[in-house]
Amino acid sequence: MRNFAKRILACEADGDLSAATQAPKAFHVFEKMRPQLAALMGNGGFRVLLSRALALARPEAPWLRAIDVKSDGALGGLEETQAKLSSDAMFVGKVALLAQLLGLLLTFIGENLTLRLVLEVWPNAALNDLDLAKEFNHEEAK
Repeated sequence: MRNFAKRILACEADGDLSAATQAPKAFHVFEKMRPQLAALMGNGGFRVLLSRALALARPEAPWLRAIDVKSDGALGGLEETQAKLSSDAMFVGKVALLAQLLGLLLTFIGENLTLRLVLEVWPNAALNDLDLAKEFNHEEAK
């Protein structure tokens, strides 16, 4: 899942960042995914899924404890936290959170629908050679 997350983040770094979002640049990827996921599972479902991903990512990036999921599904506490962290620490947390979110999606909706949702948001993402089932099983074994 980390390779999958890193590819999405690389694709996001190459794309245009929308001024319409209130999230700091570092977590713009979650704001871009929110409309598709909220349409699939509702705002409440998206909020629960992101909250669970956040809880699962915290052991890998303890600074994520300062982040919460607001009632609208947006991440809160980012601006204050981002100012205190190095870009490396921020990247580790972002990868951990996105990998957990993708892993949960893979579990709940399967590989095909997960890839389709990701490609709706990032149509130019290079994901053809990614074997999600293999990567997911490898990460579960850790």
